[in-house]
Amino acid sequence: MGRFRRQFYEELEREYRKEYGNEFTSDESFMAAYRKVKRIKGFYTHLKIYIIVNVIIIVASTNRGIFTDGIQASGLLEWHTYSTAFFWGIGLLAHGLSVFGSNIFFGDDWEQKKIKEFMEKEKSQKWE
Repeated sequence: MGRFRRQFYEELEREYRKEYGNEFTSDESFMAAYRKVKRIKGFYTHLKIYIIVNVIIIVASTNRGIFTDGIQASGLLEWHTYSTAFFWGIGLLAHGLSVFGSNIFFGDDWEQKKIKEFMEKEKSQKWE
């Protein structure tokens, strides 16, 4: 486990102990669930900030010359208006995958199915 991740989990544990005391500290599954909830909360906070900042950038792009020319929609057609949202969106996607896991592509039982498939294939080839 990396140094920063270890510090993150230690900080979560200190925060948990402040909130709940020593009531459930020996229960590892509860601590794992608590960490997961904190990571999900962090992702949704990241998503909220992403939406707010990008709305502000898009509105500011349309209102660049509001005092001289009025509202112009030409800012909506420029690349720099959406470049922040695009690149930050890639980071947000990576954050979402790290929080919700890689089980999007491979289900929980995918690995077991593949093992059975290879075992059956090997078994059928041995007898031929």
